[in-house]
Amino acid sequence: MKEISKLMDYREGVKVVDATLRDGGLVNDFYFSDEFVKDLYQANIRAGVDYMEFGYKASKEIFDVNKFGKWKFCSDEHIREIVGENNTNLKIAVMADVGRCDYKNDIADRSESPVDLIRVATYLNTIPAAVDMIEDAAKKGYEVSCNIMAISNAQEGDLNVALDILGKTPVDVFYIVDSFGALYPEQIARISDVYMNFATKYNKKVGIHAHNNQQLAFANTIEAVGDGVDFLDATYSAMGRGAGNCAMELLLGLLRNPKYNVYPVIEFIEKHMNKLREDGVVWGYDLQYLMTGLLNQHPRTAIQFTKENRKDYSEFYKEIVNLD
Repeated sequence: MKEISKLMDYREGVKVVDATLRDGGLVNDFYFSDEFVKDLYQANIRAGVDYMEFGYKASKEIFDVNKFGKWKFCSDEHIREIVGENNTNLKIAVMADVGRCDYKNDIADRSESPVDLIRVATYLNTIPAAVDMIEDAAKKGYEVSCNIMAISNAQEGDLNVALDILGKTPVDVFYIVDSFGALYPEQIARISDVYMNFATKYNKKVGIHAHNNQQLAFANTIEAVGDGVDFLDATYSAMGRGAGNCAMELLLGLLRNPKYNVYPVIEFIEKHMNKLREDGVVWGYDLQYLMTGLLNQHPRTAIQFTKENRKDYSEFYKEIVNLD
């Protein structure tokens, strides 16, 4: 049984990562106004958030720049337009997807960039490519995390091999990523134990990025922090792909560290997040996302169901059951 002090007290090592622009950008193709981004940056500073993820370092050869907002590509120039020299305690992060970025050319040396943390996203079958990206980012002077996606589909033996490989790289943080929102707290506890064993062996940190298909993103994050996981992803109003993520307002309300302040988050939600919903941007828990979560499937079918404004939930369930 966990020590209650792990939830009633605070650990200095806990870091909160705001992923609103990156995961939320998957909902609106990264079309955020500059006012939105500047206000989010200031809200994070005032709230005591540790890292702000601005979006992806996506390849312009793979993705059409005319079909996405600028935070799909996160140029250093555009980040500087928001943060200037960023003379604050808030660190800047971007995500680089294995196979979807030109990291050797598009990620400059840390000394020339406003970015502090490169978050490498990979599946288990692309770990060797992730290792190359991690080594490149570390050589350039960045902090580096590795987000192992779709962990609910992983065999424990494969996961052990992957973590052992990653442990020998300069990566700073291993991330548990419940991409399909399929995991329960009891499973998170067991997975956290596996990650923590390798983190201890190689002197790494562990993080969690949870999705809310079964309304468990917050619960799973609570479980993880109680298990010793330090890097905690969240988004304002839980905005994120499909069912969304762990809500920042819930997470900061949980953490006992007096450096965190939930009020600026509430202010930002009032001004910006509610307006996004009023303007027709759709995300969050709904039956179609529950179904893909229950079946441990990628939510792409549920996302399409949502875009088509379908309401025939029972028919959708029969369709996706047959996918297996």
